[in-house]
Amino acid sequence: MALLLMLEVQAYERPLGQQKYPNLWRGRIVINFLKERFDFGNIWRLIRLVKIMGRRRWLTVLFLVFLMGVSEGRELKIKHHDYSDVYNSTLAKILVEYASAVYMTDLTELFMWTCSRCNDMTKGFEVVELIVDIQNCLQAFVGVAHDLNAIIIAFRGTQEHSIQNWIEDLFWKQLDLNYPEMPDAMVHHGFYSAYHNTSLRPAVLNAIDRIKDLYGDIHVMVTGHSMGGAMASFCALDLTVNHGIQNIQLMTFGQPRIGNTAFASYFGKHVPHTIRVTNAHDMVPHLPPYYSYFPSKTYHHFAREVWLHNIGLGSLVYMVEQICDSSGEDPTCSRSVMGNSISDHTMYYGIELEADTWGSCRIVMNKRMAEYHMDPAGNILLSREPTVPSNLLKRTRTDDRISSV
Repeated sequence: MALLLMLEVQAYERPLGQQKYPNLWRGRIVINFLKERFDFGNIWRLIRLVKIMGRRRWLTVLFLVFLMGVSEGRELKIKHHDYSDVYNSTLAKILVEYASAVYMTDLTELFMWTCSRCNDMTKGFEVVELIVDIQNCLQAFVGVAHDLNAIIIAFRGTQEHSIQNWIEDLFWKQLDLNYPEMPDAMVHHGFYSAYHNTSLRPAVLNAIDRIKDLYGDIHVMVTGHSMGGAMASFCALDLTVNHGIQNIQLMTFGQPRIGNTAFASYFGKHVPHTIRVTNAHDMVPHLPPYYSYFPSKTYHHFAREVWLHNIGLGSLVYMVEQICDSSGEDPTCSRSVMGNSISDHTMYYGIELEADTWGSCRIVMNKRMAEYHMDPAGNILLSREPTVPSNLLKRTRTDDRISSV
């Protein structure tokens, strides 16, 4: 604080002079300097200071900070955190496109991966199984991302006439189900059942088995947005605990809380490679409510959160990808702001995360497709065998052995 006060006084006493720089160039200099030398707590303080002092005095501030950092006997202590093994921004921007694509209502285009959201960073993806649970209005797909050498499993979020009604309902969801074989771990039955007690789970497991039969020990990545993030979480835990698949990568976007503290601890132990991305004032990650005064009786997020939010300097807006602590309920991340925005819930990394057309489980498809099946309950399955592209190692079965071609 003393440093900031001194900087403010010095800046007013020593005006900039006659040099003038364009706003955009000036903003970039500030942001880059701060990113390299300070943690984001100090960045916020300095940005507030710059706004107080006015735009024409910012270079003086940076000059004084530089002098104090290099002057003899005065070391400017800088915090450096390497989270490259925890969070990969590029991977997040790929997986959010899968989480967006699973919302598409034209099943034919989605299955053939020709939909309007089936391009850019997910181009070349091969859908192996597309599941639509008509009774419960659920949708998911399983496929192979050849560029990632991974199985991708994506779950759709809620698709209702009013997403606001669904969000309001989250306020009242109770911890009413003991998670199997985990003492004291409580979850909400609706979140649990959406994955475990519908047509999604058996179809997902079947598709994984078929892909692994061809590819062997291939990585598995699970994603989803909103309610789809809740189902993705239960899927990742199920695959690890009940099916022995290790090192699963789970990344969700705007998901609600799904269990209590004991469940969050259990989840973190078994699915350590987990990222929950939250965005600005998105209200869904704040629900169902967390009460810090009753930690053993309330919902609790599992780690690790990455909070997206903007900081601004003049006309320049910079998106921060803040990696939060390992508690799951970091008070300096999304919990530091009010969760009061639906628009922040439906847009992550600039990608739209909602149905392309609104309606109650509205779907469009060509029923003459050979891959089309309907189970006795009326649920829709589009299924095919996975293939190996020519640029990867082909394995063919000859005389009960696998040989390279």
